[in-house]
Amino acid sequence: MNTHRQVHTAAVEGHRTVLEDALRLYLHRRLRDAEGIDGEFGRELAGETVRFTLGGGKRLRSLLAWWGWIAGGGTTGGERARSALQACGAIELIQTCALVHDDVMDGSPTRRGRPSVHARHTAEHTENGHGGEPRRYGEALAVLVGDLALVWADDMFEEALAGVPRPGRARPVWRDLRTEIMAGQFLDVRAQARRDRSEGTALRVNLLKTASYSVERPLHLGAAMAGADAATVDALRGYGRDVGTAFQLRDDLLGVYGDSARTGKPVGEDIREGKCTLLLGAGVRLAEEQGDAAARDLLARVGEDADPAEVAATLDRLGARDLVRARCGELAARGTDRLDGLDLDPVVSEGLRGLAAQTGTDPT
Repeated sequence: MNTHRQVHTAAVEGHRTVLEDALRLYLHRRLRDAEGIDGEFGRELAGETVRFTLGGGKRLRSLLAWWGWIAGGGTTGGERARSALQACGAIELIQTCALVHDDVMDGSPTRRGRPSVHARHTAEHTENGHGGEPRRYGEALAVLVGDLALVWADDMFEEALAGVPRPGRARPVWRDLRTEIMAGQFLDVRAQARRDRSEGTALRVNLLKTASYSVERPLHLGAAMAGADAATVDALRGYGRDVGTAFQLRDDLLGVYGDSARTGKPVGEDIREGKCTLLLGAGVRLAEEQGDAAARDLLARVGEDADPAEVAATLDRLGARDLVRARCGELAARGTDRLDGLDLDPVVSEGLRGLAAQTGTDPT
């Protein structure tokens, strides 16, 4: 690693550290409050929310919000910066809600290489001989963990807004961020139930569930808090839509062709669940165009009894894997181009360009 790269990496890790510190400080304060309400509630439900939030993740969304703040002219020191850090950190609690609830909806047994929240509490119910149905108990506690995280996210964000320059511009972005992720999750669940295999639906889900929430809106939120001009906001949002979509497409490739030790989730899970992804949608279209009846019949059974390894090989053979790889590269390049002309802090500029380069690279 050259000296420049070392300096940049150290700067980015410095940003992550101050965000982590702001998140930890707030959560520990809320945990004490929860323990004052009820000891068991504090130790178990609130404690679970805190442990999950602080126990993993790359802090990408809060980091992007912080970079949006800096790109929009926000300061990196002083009281305003401390308020902005807390506001940016609140996104991590929305992520906790999204992940915990997503695992319930998908029936996922693991998260980050460990038992998911609902799976852990289901096992706890059985081990302790509690009354009722173990699965319903585990899912109920997981829903409550996610709900508490969402409540705390709103509290954390609203408390911080008093100290930023443009709270009135930030609130609508926060509202849109929360609503769009619910819309994306709804479309995802409905498409799976309807066995929708269209590429258009897959891209719509990607935009709302991942691109908007993971990249576009965090950047927009930070820039709005700082009072950025319209040109900066437009460029950051355009970058976010492109790179955020590529981010999800890359994740789809990892879900089919990746390594579970790296992803923390079982490989092939999207296929077993019948998720509507661009990878699958492209495969269905290509099978029709190529007159490949065997591939068409196999892909029609995705979400039922289709073997994930056989489906993966078929998608590769049809050219769907290469198509998604190419789309990632195109989106990453277009997103990077949107940054041209912006007067960005060097760490922010290199960080955003580095993220785009990563999403445009084949992860498998």
